[in-house]
Amino acid sequence: MRKTLIKPCFIHLRVHSSYSLLEGALKIEKIISHAVQDREPAIAITDTNNLFGAFEFSQKCFKAGIQPIIGCQLTIDFQDEKHGMHLARHQPPHPSVVLLAATDKGYANLVRLVSRAYLDRRDDLTPPHIQAAWLDDGLAEGMIVLTGGSSGPINHILAAENPDRALKRLDILHAAFADRLYIELQRHKFYNQAIEQRLIDLAYKKGFPLVATNEAFFLKSEDYEAHDALLAIAEGKVVSVGERRRVTADHYLKNGQEMAQLFADLPEALDNTVEIAKRCHTCTPTNKPILPRFVNHGRDHLSSEAEEMAKQAREGLKERLKTTALSVGYSLEDYEKRLEYEISIIIGMQFSGYFLIVSDFIKWAKAHGIAVGPGRGSGAGSLVAYALMITDIDPLRFSLLFERFLNPDRVSMPDFDIDFCQERREEIIHYVQQKYGYDQVAQIITFGTLQARAVLRDVGRVLEMPYGQVDRLSKLIPSNPSNPVSLAKAVANEPKFDEEQQKDPVVNRWIDIANRLEGLYRHASTHAAGLVIGDRPLWQLVPMYRDPRANMPVTQFSMKYIEQAGLVKFDFLGLKTLSVLQMTVRFIARKGIKVDLAHLPLNDTETYLMLSCGETVGVFQLESAGMRKALLGMKPDRIEDIIALLALYRPGPMENIPTYNACKHGKEAIASIHPKIDHIVEETQGVIIYQEQVMQIAQVLSGYSLGEADLLRRAMGKKIRQEMDEQRTRFIDGAVRGGVSKEQAHAIFDLLAKFADYGFNKSHAAAYAILSYQTAYLKAHYPVEFLAASMTYDMSNTDKINDFRHEAERLSIRIVPPSIQTSSRIFEVGHNKIYYSLAAVRGVGELAMEHIVACRGDKPFKSLENFCERIDPRIVNRRVWEGLINAGAFDCLGILRETLSAGLETLIAYSQRLAEDQNSGQIDIFGTAHDSGKMLFLPEATPWMCAEKLHREFQAVGFYISAHPLDEYKLFLAKMGVQEWGSFAKAVYKRVNTGRRSSAVLAGMVNARKIRNTRSGHKIGIIQLSDASGQYEAVLFAKELVQFGQLLEPGHSVAIKVDAEENPEGIRLRILAAQSLEDKARQLQKAMRLYLNSSDLIKKIAPLLISGGDSEVRLIFIKDKREIEMTLGTHFRIGPHTAAAIQAVRGVMNIELI
Repeated sequence: MRKTLIKPCFIHLRVHSSYSLLEGALKIEKIISHAVQDREPAIAITDTNNLFGAFEFSQKCFKAGIQPIIGCQLTIDFQDEKHGMHLARHQPPHPSVVLLAATDKGYANLVRLVSRAYLDRRDDLTPPHIQAAWLDDGLAEGMIVLTGGSSGPINHILAAENPDRALKRLDILHAAFADRLYIELQRHKFYNQAIEQRLIDLAYKKGFPLVATNEAFFLKSEDYEAHDALLAIAEGKVVSVGERRRVTADHYLKNGQEMAQLFADLPEALDNTVEIAKRCHTCTPTNKPILPRFVNHGRDHLSSEAEEMAKQAREGLKERLKTTALSVGYSLEDYEKRLEYEISIIIGMQFSGYFLIVSDFIKWAKAHGIAVGPGRGSGAGSLVAYALMITDIDPLRFSLLFERFLNPDRVSMPDFDIDFCQERREEIIHYVQQKYGYDQVAQIITFGTLQARAVLRDVGRVLEMPYGQVDRLSKLIPSNPSNPVSLAKAVANEPKFDEEQQKDPVVNRWIDIANRLEGLYRHASTHAAGLVIGDRPLWQLVPMYRDPRANMPVTQFSMKYIEQAGLVKFDFLGLKTLSVLQMTVRFIARKGIKVDLAHLPLNDTETYLMLSCGETVGVFQLESAGMRKALLGMKPDRIEDIIALLALYRPGPMENIPTYNACKHGKEAIASIHPKIDHIVEETQGVIIYQEQVMQIAQVLSGYSLGEADLLRRAMGKKIRQEMDEQRTRFIDGAVRGGVSKEQAHAIFDLLAKFADYGFNKSHAAAYAILSYQTAYLKAHYPVEFLAASMTYDMSNTDKINDFRHEAERLSIRIVPPSIQTSSRIFEVGHNKIYYSLAAVRGVGELAMEHIVACRGDKPFKSLENFCERIDPRIVNRRVWEGLINAGAFDCLGILRETLSAGLETLIAYSQRLAEDQNSGQIDIFGTAHDSGKMLFLPEATPWMCAEKLHREFQAVGFYISAHPLDEYKLFLAKMGVQEWGSFAKAVYKRVNTGRRSSAVLAGMVNARKIRNTRSGHKIGIIQLSDASGQYEAVLFAKELVQFGQLLEPGHSVAIKVDAEENPEGIRLRILAAQSLEDKARQLQKAMRLYLNSSDLIKKIAPLLISGGDSEVRLIFIKDKREIEMTLGTHFRIGPHTAAAIQAVRGVMNIELI
């Protein structure tokens, strides 16, 4: 029976997807689903000023059997209005037309126009737009133009009562598009019927066809309120504001029947939608990989890329082997044979140019002193890459497989991920731009979405809900960027939402709107590392975008689609570790010692001893608590152990760490899988760790080529049943032919399938293990230089800086506190000491820091007056002064911090007056404040208690430098049986059995506290504490939170009883009980003796004493070398705070606590 085809009566030609950022609320899947359900054979996408979604839309339409119509609503400037295209507060919206690609040439022209709209934009005051004059250059060919409806340039002028200008604009469009010009009619709610009639009259007068559209922004009319909120979010306004953009409830994706009724009086306008769809027969093109031809400017004529690549690879290998010994067990012939094999594969797959391009910019980076990583990913398995200087890993030395990177049986683009020094990454990108052309290099666009928590906050703001309510409920949404939970699921799992909805109808509306907007695109951004390089201006291949504040264009297609369009991605990654290594080497060079990281001995005893002790703070990839625990068990003594650990330390594989360790240390025998393949897993103690091992086993046991074995590995990883069944048959047959029993072959296949699921790429593990080893080596041999460099590149992370500080103390390295005399921009190196960086002090900022260092030069500041003379008060402002004072940066001048703080107004005024005098010539360049008689006098200040001083220090630096608030409790902590966090943690890490619980009493200053809600609706507290040995975190569950919550406020010193449980990420502490240290110390305190130089001090001390206790206070006066003792009583409450307050009184010589 033949299927009856229904002739469509209407095709949508004006649809905004969610790629019309914060304007369209239609996801592409919904658009296509509508077309399928409404039996529309075609549908258009016309996003505002972009083609972001064109490729995705085109592909998904074809899969659904729908013809895609690629279009764009483009702002157009006819240059016939005075205000031009600049944004103005009261200017009407800029008029726009709709361009639809009818042919392949039309699509190319559309891409060109959309790209020019961004690339030719000079500032962010000018919106992206095209100029009508551009259409005269042949850029209208192959496109259909709709006049833009209510937002179009014709309606815009007719509404301004200027029909002559409207005719001129129509004539311009007609001259460019001829019979591809359509007068667009829209009948949304409240449309202007008078303007429509004028349009119809114009169309009939000029002979232009009419077309009906319904500009769609959302799916159904009930989505109107949510879309209105979206527009308010876009403008940063609230829904209730009158003067903002709005559309009508009619701007939804209507079906054909609704449109037929709406335009029943103008059937021709409906028919023309179908006519236009028939005229459009193009889509976004796919291409094979397109690369620029590699150009070697040093040659008189160009050899073919294949010849050039082979030549450079052969010469490069010879150079490598001049300074690096052949790997044990391999001959020069083995290296040359492997090289020629790889060369033949690369040439056969036509990737010679790719290798040359990558090699070129890496060689340039190395020649210009920019640190490059030894390798990353499977590319480290290529000997050609090693010879071309792309990687620094000898793949034969580590048994790495080329086919894991480039498989001749599965043609796909190679993908080198390159790590560069993060500080100079931009220099390499600039080199690439210069070499290939600024219009042939671009970044890759990415899109941020309205995710559950963010959309709740945005919608709550535009609905003018109370901030506290929005904040409180939004925080109930789990925050997990790697695995985000949907809003609907989060709300369903959280009873608090149901409670709020029951008592507040606004919450229902809030959640409903947020649900409708969740997942829509919010903004465009760029891929963190990816660049594309083309062989022609990129706008000839894909539409381009540019943020006017950036200096590089961006592709309008995201990663997935630019590759299908033929562009090749190159990853330029910034890796902090490389910057740390390079700075460390520079520090060491000051001693006259040259360290060549590429040729470090890989068998250094001191390095492995340090690793075996788990002393890995700052060591790349090995510094987490779990890694330190693993190192203690493994006790590595060769680079292969580090490679294995990096591969094993992941969920799943880490279960094999105990087996690896037991076999390594002879406590267990290595289990045999099969005699034929035992040598493959010998290096890893009989455990299958790497994907490469799976490939080698398939090769040896079943006769696979390594290319075929890579396909087997991929099939096992994907677990596609049909592929697995085919591979199992192939594997078993091959193994049986090789003399393996069928039962054994099945068992080994199952074993491989299990390990292939989480097997690690050995090439990547080996490359990163080298980086781990390099950082460990430098730390073991040059700890001062290494820690100074590490602190420099983590100076914005106070937790890390504090970790490094404690590590320095453990290694007996002195950290010199911040000082205007010795500190500089970075953490500088001295003899067994590190000078704290001024830039790491909060509030100082880079500009002020550089200014102070420049003013100091090689002449230390003589005095406070001298400092004020030499600095610019406009740069060293109040905030900078406060940060420096609180951090102790002026302690070197012998002035108390409290004196400087109390005299801050005087200091600022003084430095400003000096600057004015210098500018007016009252003090010449050789004069001083002393010479001019302008001395600085600061008011007397109330002494700070130790706690006050340390609190300010913590605010300025992020941790305590000069002392720790718990220091005043030292005598009591021992009596209370309190353990120091550092020693307790070390004892836990050294335990053999992970997962055991242990209890302890710890002390800490509460630095921060967060209250969170669990999925069951209970509150828990996350408490951050510190003692003299470091910072740690503990959890306070609901019951204990009620009982002890008030004690655990920031600024309180407490003793806590904890239950400690070790897990792979470290030690998890749960607080079982808490007590104020001050109260506990008072209970233990029996008496206090005060040594005074005058009896007059009694009046000052008496108000500081607290009665109501049972401790005695004795006064000892020192007079004429004699001691006179008296007792004030035995009814006092005495603790460290009381003692500290009395100690701060001038004239108190000493205090003894008994």
